[in-house]
Amino acid sequence: MKKLFLLLTVIFTSFSFAQNIESKIEDVSPAQYELLKKVNQYYPDITLNKSITNFYAGTTLIDSQQEFDIKGTKFSSYKIGVEPGNKKLSFEYISNETGRVYGDVSSFNGHVLRTTFNEKNNQIEVSLDGKSVYLKKLK
Repeated sequence: MKKLFLLLTVIFTSFSFAQNIESKIEDVSPAQYELLKKVNQYYPDITLNKSITNFYAGTTLIDSQQEFDIKGTKFSSYKIGVEPGNKKLSFEYISNETGRVYGDVSSFNGHVLRTTFNEKNNQIEVSLDGKSVYLKKLK
């Protein structure tokens, strides 16, 4: 009987805490655009786009993603995610030329730091304001 009561308690409690996640295609906010513009200034492979898909839990923004029309480009996939707070973004693109390239870019104290992982070349690169400061080829 205790096990049944515990099971029912867990089931009904989980329903009360469930939230709906809603996505909306919107114009990028001024803060999101400023981050994207600053990043694009140093890293032009991170493209600018005026629309974004924002994900909300209730009224709270929890994630933002940009996907691009890649028809006629060298990419088979190209995605950018902007984290809430607009200080960091993640990216991933795939092409025959570069393979899978992914990482993140952070903005702090007026500087832009990028960490890039390139699977085809098997290397990690860290760049500050568009200049490579660390490059390591993995064995």
